[in-house]
Amino acid sequence: MFSGVIQPRNFHVAGAAVLLASTILSSGAHAQQTSGVRSDDIIVTATKRSENLQDVPMAITAIGTEKLAQLQVADFDDYARYLPSLSYQTTGPGGSNVYFRGVASGENANHSTSLPSVGTYLDEQPITTIQGALDIHIYDIARVEALAGPQGTLYGASSQAGTVRIITNKPDTTGFYGGADLELNTVAHGGEGYVGEAFVNVPISSAAAVRLVGWYDKDAGFIDNVPGTLNFPSSGIAFDNADLVEKDYNDVETYGGRAALKVDLDENWTTTLGVMGQKQVSHGFFGQESGLGKLQVQQFNPERFNDRWIQAALTIEGKLGSFDVTYAGAYLKRRVSGQSDYSDYAYFYDALYGSGEYFYDNDGNLVNPNQYIVSDDRFTKESHELRIASPAENRVRFIGGLFYQIQKHNIEQNYIIDGIADSITVPGTASDIWLTKQIRKDRDYAAFGEITADVTEKFTITLGARIYRYDNSLVGFFGYNYPGYTSNPIYECQGPAQVKGSPCTNLDKRTKDTDFIQKINLTYKFNDDALVYATASRGYRPGGINRRGSLPPYQPDFIDNYEIGFKTSWLDHRLRINGAIYQLDWTDIQLSFLGANGLSEVRNAGDARIRGGELDITARPVDGLTFTLSGAYTDAKITKDFCAVANLAFDCTTPAGNELLAPAGTRLPITAKFKGNALARYDFPIGSLQAHVQGSVIYEGRRTTDLRLVERDIVGDLPDYTTADASAGIAAENWSLELFVRNLFDKNGAVGKTIQCGESVCGDPAGETLIGGKIYTYPTQPRTIGIKMGTKF
Repeated sequence: MFSGVIQPRNFHVAGAAVLLASTILSSGAHAQQTSGVRSDDIIVTATKRSENLQDVPMAITAIGTEKLAQLQVADFDDYARYLPSLSYQTTGPGGSNVYFRGVASGENANHSTSLPSVGTYLDEQPITTIQGALDIHIYDIARVEALAGPQGTLYGASSQAGTVRIITNKPDTTGFYGGADLELNTVAHGGEGYVGEAFVNVPISSAAAVRLVGWYDKDAGFIDNVPGTLNFPSSGIAFDNADLVEKDYNDVETYGGRAALKVDLDENWTTTLGVMGQKQVSHGFFGQESGLGKLQVQQFNPERFNDRWIQAALTIEGKLGSFDVTYAGAYLKRRVSGQSDYSDYAYFYDALYGSGEYFYDNDGNLVNPNQYIVSDDRFTKESHELRIASPAENRVRFIGGLFYQIQKHNIEQNYIIDGIADSITVPGTASDIWLTKQIRKDRDYAAFGEITADVTEKFTITLGARIYRYDNSLVGFFGYNYPGYTSNPIYECQGPAQVKGSPCTNLDKRTKDTDFIQKINLTYKFNDDALVYATASRGYRPGGINRRGSLPPYQPDFIDNYEIGFKTSWLDHRLRINGAIYQLDWTDIQLSFLGANGLSEVRNAGDARIRGGELDITARPVDGLTFTLSGAYTDAKITKDFCAVANLAFDCTTPAGNELLAPAGTRLPITAKFKGNALARYDFPIGSLQAHVQGSVIYEGRRTTDLRLVERDIVGDLPDYTTADASAGIAAENWSLELFVRNLFDKNGAVGKTIQCGESVCGDPAGETLIGGKIYTYPTQPRTIGIKMGTKF
């Protein structure tokens, strides 16, 4: 564990690797020193200073404005494919869980489980949310930065394994200009879609400018809801989904905008005020069901989600003497409401346990036990950061600051069975058999800093630390009907539950702690074109509250990162090769999974060791021709047995009834051992026009779905898959036209798997029901062919 003292044995390895790398690099790259501006300059702000990508001693991938357009990137799923060290699983729009370097243990995006292990930023402000990453439409974006590995000292909680930063284009006082793009597309096995986007930059004066951006995106559906019938054994009631049968069931509409005002107060101080908002309305279901045909599902209740959010942000930048001062504040408001099918839960619990006999009307007659969920989750996030940085050219320089944020999540989930008796309905609701109504608050306070010293002209040391305090609480109710229910936010159970075996729980729990983390980085720069570095750093994720009252709060988990990397440019910058190898020691893993009654649980599940490497190559052998090759290898395994009930010995024998869920050496879920991509692009003139052709291939290896072996066997793995994209186009000075194909060979790749309730129930492993288990696989979008037209003015 990296706590206060660097482990010497790890730096023996690091020192040997740095020495070996220095021998190789000094013999090859020394003769390639160049002066002036590099042809491949990419400026990033990952260290909270503006630096060239090749000068930043960390594993970072940056996709700039031009590259985002070339790759047809419109949302998170699009750019995630091109980040080898990043893995994710998704259940549809706004439901993606993001992971770096194999740090994945389960469904961390549930509103009742752990905070994410990956931080997400929009410009200077954090937008990480508890319930799935914001699905921000990508347009008029300066770059996307992906920082692999713990970023705890500068970015804090939820940057435990990495950070994604979306940097917008800022208002520009130098001129009036704008652009617009229109895309039309058709999806194989599905419908037609279109995208309209536009931006304009308007100088108000020599010291102020406004930038306005807007978009509308209609994604075609490609999942068919096919006819089906459910027969409930307890009552003999049968019902079908004839009213919901529909082809291309899962369409999505996304629209939003961004407005920013930048004012230069004087020659030293600038303020930028920005507002960004988006609304995303999705219909239907985004998975394909086991036992049915490709891209088919049988859903028995209407499904619709409305995900809307707005963020106001203020950034003030200036100087106090020679020191740079930055304030970054934001307020984010998000609301996700909708309705989803829960008929699997109703059917399997009735078929296996006879639960349908408990659901009756006011006359005592059994009713159709079909269930659906109506949800209304409201989320706010307020953050403030104040930092100061000494001049970047100083031999000894520092950056440090103070940080505060509070996240508040009002959770409301209504589980409804139409027509049930008043006596079993949760009072104050129309027909709820179950209600979750809770308030979750996550508070973070921190002071942080990094100091960098140029020991020599070539050798640099950076030391960093962050002192933090978290204070998290969960208050409210979940459960069935009980006497004495009121509308007070804190509910109290005053008697036995009305349904056999059901919980009725009120919570008023809080967990808090204060700790610190640290970082050390050693960098040796051979010349302007080659450097090597060694880093030891720590990332953390706060502890929290389990909503099942019988379970204790879960504790923080930590990652100690030991990393060696290099960055090089060769052949007059026509060849760039960057790479890193690392070991992550993950302690007290927060494992999330569905427990009894379909309730999410989080338990600390021992330790894991993750070893891997990343390589990124860009080559420009001749003018106009570019090749890129990126890949990541990840070997992620637990190092201690995972038991049903944790004990200090990790022997799974005590207390009585304990059992082994996963032995030491079991792979962590979600992340493939290998993920990579290759891209080739050729730009060439045709008369006065500029033309291009481009092709790319993306590969993701086999992934497991659960750490627990029994549940993993029920759900099954996610197979490896390969997709290919291609495009060709022409452009003039003020217009462009492009034809493209995404998923050229129409591969049905799997990006996630879910089940509606506990695997041992809805998975039906013993084959005790008539319909077998229902497991949902979320596929890649089928082959999509389109045309994109753009204009600039």
